[in-house]
Amino acid sequence: MEVESAVWPEIEKAEKENRRELVLQGSAVDKKIQTSGGIHAKLYSLVLLNYLEVSQCPSLDVIHENIKNLSHLQSLILCRNKITSVPKSIGELKSVKVLDLSVNDLQALPEEICLLSELTTLNVSCNNINALPNGLSQCPKLCSINVSKNALAGLPEDLCSSRLELLNTIIASENAIEQLSNEIHNLPALKVLDLSNNKLLDIPFELADCPKLKEINFRGNKLKDKRLEKMVNGCQTKSVLDYLRVGGRGKGKGRSPDGESAEREDGGRNVSKKKNAAKQQQKNKKKKEEEEEEVEVDGLNRMVVRVLRVSDSPTAFVVKVSPLVKDVRPFIVCCIVKGLNLKPGNALKRFLVAQTKLHDEVCGKRTTATIATHDLSLLKAPLEYDARPPGVLKLVPLGRKEMKAADLLKQLQHEADEQRKQKKRQNVSGLHKYLQLLDGKDHYPCLVDADGHVISFPPITNSERTKLKKTTRELFVEVTSSTSLQICKDVMDMLIIKMAELNKFTFEHKEEAGSDGEVDRTTEPSVDGSDTPELKVVQVKVVDAEGNLKVVYPSKTDLTSDVGHLTIIR
Repeated sequence: MEVESAVWPEIEKAEKENRRELVLQGSAVDKKIQTSGGIHAKLYSLVLLNYLEVSQCPSLDVIHENIKNLSHLQSLILCRNKITSVPKSIGELKSVKVLDLSVNDLQALPEEICLLSELTTLNVSCNNINALPNGLSQCPKLCSINVSKNALAGLPEDLCSSRLELLNTIIASENAIEQLSNEIHNLPALKVLDLSNNKLLDIPFELADCPKLKEINFRGNKLKDKRLEKMVNGCQTKSVLDYLRVGGRGKGKGRSPDGESAEREDGGRNVSKKKNAAKQQQKNKKKKEEEEEEVEVDGLNRMVVRVLRVSDSPTAFVVKVSPLVKDVRPFIVCCIVKGLNLKPGNALKRFLVAQTKLHDEVCGKRTTATIATHDLSLLKAPLEYDARPPGVLKLVPLGRKEMKAADLLKQLQHEADEQRKQKKRQNVSGLHKYLQLLDGKDHYPCLVDADGHVISFPPITNSERTKLKKTTRELFVEVTSSTSLQICKDVMDMLIIKMAELNKFTFEHKEEAGSDGEVDRTTEPSVDGSDTPELKVVQVKVVDAEGNLKVVYPSKTDLTSDVGHLTIIR
């Protein structure tokens, strides 16, 4: 590390202003890391920091052991770099609550991570880790752990320790995990468990004893019990847990506790007749249960997404990309979704919650990608994806009056400062936590429709003009990123699959009470007139300033998920 090089302006400013938060990300920071041979040493003297993020820097492969000096850190975000190892001194950060090491080149984690007694969230997804350290039960406040997309052959036994009484989320998809411990029932707060796309052959019956479990995902595992595998691919948590609760296929069903005593009381032929009749009755009951179960599982396979190819006519929906976004936020994919029913009950609220969850998890709190959804009927094509100076970009932010982007950010910054004063802490909520994502930018990205209205200002907010309502039937969806085009596509894939799942749920619960307490008894047919809550996804072309095609979504290589209960029709 080059100690004598000039102090980075960002670090110097943080020191001068006694800042509690510092975000270093993107190509400009990456160049400084190349020049300095790492993060400038002065960073480790900013002992007042409680939030540090260093992300999207491919030249960053090492974290210096002096990270231990930042003893007040509560959030350490080191995602989307090329870090190959974590120093043992990280165990001295006794105040850390959130540790994000996702999308790096880690092959192992130091055991000292288990000394982080205040740790609530651990994200090491998208690395090459082949084993987690034993001792995570020493982190009694751990609530969420994400180890997806690694090379794990198993989870440590103590991850199922009763000491982890706050652990509510385990995401371990896309690994090589062969077995789930039957001690899983020791986790009283477990709500979400994702072990999809692993090498599991069985699911322990004890999983059904987790009292708060609401969402499970075991898709993509070749289970020995094929009926259970089919139910798992149907993604219905309650049915799977009920199945496990009775011990699997037929077990625990149709037993008569006093059957034997009754048989002994009778004699000869009467015993034989009663025995045969009981057997036949039990056989018929079992057959009926299996048929009902098959109907239930098959019903889950009715999720259909139909891809409609974009036409080459002048009226086709097109997004033109300005050259100015190249150094700001260059990647965007879009599509149109028809048939998503947001009218009944809490359907709209469920969708917005799901979108927020994707933002927080897959999108790395909008650091890697940002989703925006619009009412298609409220915007006019063609669209332009542009970058404009903060003093020029003008929009109507969600829930606010029309203003310039510069004024919006000033207002948000003021609100963030007031939040800190009122709550007497450094972390902020709402849009305020995304302000640092635009630090150092002299142009801001925006999506503009043909009438000149800015409908999207990623990664901050959408426009009030095009926001979704219960009456929205056709959506225009965009995903933008400063990282890669593939990330945009992956996020869009997951969003569409989530839309299909939510649409199926809404379809199957037509009389669910809404937030206003009223019951919506509307039974609208699906878009193709069938008995299937089918979604239609219309391709949207993204072209450059000269009209040359950059990307069209969904292409043949998109939406290729192996979700068993989802059918893609092209």
